[in-house]
Amino acid sequence: MTYIVVIMPGIYYNLYVNSQPPPNRLKIARAESGLTQAELAERVGVARQTIGLIEAGRYNPTLKLCLKLARVTNKTLDELFGEQGAR
Repeated sequence: MTYIVVIMPGIYYNLYVNSQPPPNRLKIARAESGLTQAELAERVGVARQTIGLIEAGRYNPTLKLCLKLARVTNKTLDELFGEQGAR
């Protein structure tokens, strides 16, 4: 079960209870693109720490940021953030 906790407006953290966080596809896509966290962060206009939190599954990016991440990594939203096995 996943709980989303609002820390401050616009900042969300996932809390996973009795389950493992989903596999992180952003980290894989970033590596396939040959980008460091800092390079990806610069290209999408966020701090490197934000990319680290997204990759760790501790931050839910906005749709706008998701679209930027998909464009820079040349992936679709489903490839990066869609539920695996959901069809």
